[in-house]
Amino acid sequence: MIILTLRTDKPEAEIGLYENDKQLFYEVWHAHRELAETLHKKIQELLNRSSKELSDIQGVVCFKGPGSFTGLRIGLSVGNALAYAQDIPIVSEEDPDWLEKGVKGLLAGKSDKIALPEYGAPAHTTTPKK
Repeated sequence: MIILTLRTDKPEAEIGLYENDKQLFYEVWHAHRELAETLHKKIQELLNRSSKELSDIQGVVCFKGPGSFTGLRIGLSVGNALAYAQDIPIVSEEDPDWLEKGVKGLLAGKSDKIALPEYGAPAHTTTPKK
């Protein structure tokens, strides 16, 4: 199973490509305020380096938080969109061992259907004007 992993909860974003539980590629970069601009490019670069296509991905593992509201929203949106478009499973995990748990979950047949964020506190959003 080819698995894409995403972690976008902090200024340093992380993506990985695994074949079952074997890491093929892993990259960490300082994305900070450019995450939305760089995430798709980094995924494509990762696939190019591994001679894989988007259609080769068979599962997605995402870090679900806690962390940055915007970072988690971007990363989980990309993960959910990819899983939905490719009709593949997605697993979201938290804790320091999120990646190991997520990969094991996918390999065991788990799917969250939709990865939901865990911000660690209520989101600080603007109250709608009346």
